[in-house]
Amino acid sequence: MFDAGSTGFMLVCAMLVLLMTPGLAFFYGGLSRRKNVVNTMIMSFAVIGIVGVTWTVCGWSFAYGGDGSIPFFGGFDQIGLQGLVAGIVSEAPEALSHDAYPAMADVVFQLAFCMITTAIITGAVAGRMKFGAVCAFVAVWTVVVYPPLAHMVWGGEGSLVGDTIGALDFAGGDVVHISSGLTGLILCLIAGKRRGFGMVSYRPHNVPFVALGATLLWFGWFGFNAGSEFAPDGVAALALVNTVVASGAGLVSWMLIERARAGKPTLVGAATGLVAGLVVITPAAGFVEPWAAVVMGLVVSPVCYFAVSFLKRKLGYDDALDAFGIHAIGGVTGGVLTGLFCVPELSWTDFGGLVYTGDPTLLGAQVLGILVTVVFVGVLDVVLGFAVKACFKGSLRVSEAEEAQGLDVAAHGESAYPAYVGLD
Repeated sequence: MFDAGSTGFMLVCAMLVLLMTPGLAFFYGGLSRRKNVVNTMIMSFAVIGIVGVTWTVCGWSFAYGGDGSIPFFGGFDQIGLQGLVAGIVSEAPEALSHDAYPAMADVVFQLAFCMITTAIITGAVAGRMKFGAVCAFVAVWTVVVYPPLAHMVWGGEGSLVGDTIGALDFAGGDVVHISSGLTGLILCLIAGKRRGFGMVSYRPHNVPFVALGATLLWFGWFGFNAGSEFAPDGVAALALVNTVVASGAGLVSWMLIERARAGKPTLVGAATGLVAGLVVITPAAGFVEPWAAVVMGLVVSPVCYFAVSFLKRKLGYDDALDAFGIHAIGGVTGGVLTGLFCVPELSWTDFGGLVYTGDPTLLGAQVLGILVTVVFVGVLDVVLGFAVKACFKGSLRVSEAEEAQGLDVAAHGESAYPAYVGLD
């Protein structure tokens, strides 16, 4: 018999995470230029549709199917969610997850994770990538990259990163943030810079949109992190508290940096710091004490600020909405700090954080897990990116005229602000 409390908890958490992708659409939409708002937002909405299909058809099976004998892949036994409905009807053992709630609840929870991960990628190429190419890349990426990575980290016994290496990732530092941020970087490098990059100022066109999007992300993240405990217990409560305090610390830290460097804090900066704090605590949410979560939030903003303000300019890559600078850099920071601050009794392995044990084993495992993630995702992204480019006549880019006009009208025939283009 399924436990009603556990089932309800997982369903609510899944719904919270599902809210994050449209929330990201507002966050990215506000950060974009006025002529590209619709295009930027529709990429997130397209992800909702595409991932809903790919995860049902094969994503779930590739990530969490099989018998655990393959360290980097699930299996084909649950293609199309085969057998799960029958299991619910009969309450058969194979329908149970953690012996408390139906596996179908986990299916939708993990589906929501795949959605938000994939949507993060799109911010890196905003304003210049063909919409069809985005959709094609997303469709294949959610089949060949995300599910195997999820299995490697969260596949349980026999998994490469989570079991063999022994790296900890409570809610998606590797699986969600490093993978999406790195993919965004590789895509923007393959696509090339926006015309005028380095000479034109790209200011957020709608600050309230940014704040609204950050609010929805913040609220959804409570289900993201607390739900990753898969039970309404003390660790879930700890993860929730850590999510709140880390995001708050990240917000305060970012505002202090802006005050010191520019003389005044900004709402966009506060929202960005909030998201950076959420990113850094994701791999550690259920493993660290609240004081450590505060430290992590305070640390991540200077690191991400450096990546966004200095590293991007120094290296010359055009990550339009800073998917790499916030998510990949923040995810790496969180993964490493987990190796320092993990409470030994909360660890999924035999090793705790360096601060508590003096033993660098877990820290080494965290670094190795991050490296494996980077290599795996990076290699597949390069292959996939150039394959999609070849399928679109050797270019991921819209034409120069379309880019100048704005992709809202050029690609979708509509505008967020019709008066702006004389369409009203």
